[in-house]
Amino acid sequence: MHTYNRVILKLSGEALAGNQGYGIDPNVIQSIAKQIKDVVSLGTEVAIVVGAGNIWRGMAGSSQGMDRATADYMGMLATVMNALALQDSLEDIEVESRVQTSIEMRQVAEPYIRRKAIRHLEKKRVVIFAAGTGNPYFTTDTTAALRAAEIEADVILMAKNKVDGVYSADPFKDATAVKYEELSYLDVLKDGLAVMDSTASSLCMDNDIPLLVFSITEEGNIKRAVEGEKIGTIVRGKS
Repeated sequence: MHTYNRVILKLSGEALAGNQGYGIDPNVIQSIAKQIKDVVSLGTEVAIVVGAGNIWRGMAGSSQGMDRATADYMGMLATVMNALALQDSLEDIEVESRVQTSIEMRQVAEPYIRRKAIRHLEKKRVVIFAAGTGNPYFTTDTTAALRAAEIEADVILMAKNKVDGVYSADPFKDATAVKYEELSYLDVLKDGLAVMDSTASSLCMDNDIPLLVFSITEEGNIKRAVEGEKIGTIVRGKS
């Protein structure tokens, strides 16, 4: 019996790039699509928020002298490319899906409409949210928190491709880094833990949305997360 009925899966662009570090790795995206199919077969409603770090980072463009808003809009467009690639992989294995974008582009995707997104989920279609919030200065982490609140998701599943949870320090740089099993959002904000940005953390805390940070590199982890297995780190809305 699955623990969560409606989930938001937050996929970073880096997760789609796999080991190549840039672009979209077909093997990785196919593996993710198969894992999502397994979750859908449980009866769980799945919405996905995709990042774009594998193609473009607004912050990186901004740090090189580009106008921040322009750089962020480019990042939003890059998330649409990832969303369409993921949709193609899902449809290829007969998982019905819809891409909804915060920036209107009717030729390639539906505009984001909350009630329509919920209707798709109720019909067991996977909904992929692209183009962030539609606003510069907001990350896709914030998008995940915002959409989770809007569609009343039970949890945000934050899939990472380098770490398997939240650590007290960077485990690749600090051998003494300790992995946490459970945290509160207050801990995350107070200790400056690199889980998600402070806007997203505050939004999750205010709306009491739990967050599970786990590794996507191990096959079947998305299903394990949905079924409530103790993997990764759980961050609670209110402690």
